[in-house]
Amino acid sequence: MSSAPTPSALSNTEYQSETAALLARIEATADRWLQDDVIDIDTHRTGGLLELAFPDGSKIIINTQPPLHEVWMAARNGGFHYRWVGGQWCDTRDGSEFIAALSRHASQQGGKPLQF
Repeated sequence: MSSAPTPSALSNTEYQSETAALLARIEATADRWLQDDVIDIDTHRTGGLLELAFPDGSKIIINTQPPLHEVWMAARNGGFHYRWVGGQWCDTRDGSEFIAALSRHASQQGGKPLQF
């Protein structure tokens, strides 16, 4: 029996809007950390792909998947797929929320508490 939540239907326009806002939020937070000397994190964005590079050389890659209406994250601890459920991006396997998972992976890879 799967614990993954049932995804909410998004139109293509809604999906584009939600993913654009998500990537912008992540990028703005990382830029603020860099500016405030919290962590030396580099970002690189190409369309729907955002790469976060950490001081130890590790990366987190966030990639939109428009045909599936998903957001994918690749971190040191694995790859994860997220779907829109009840107003947030939730893991397709265990239902965990994207921002919480991103914060956890970034904290592990950055070696300090980081909260998106």
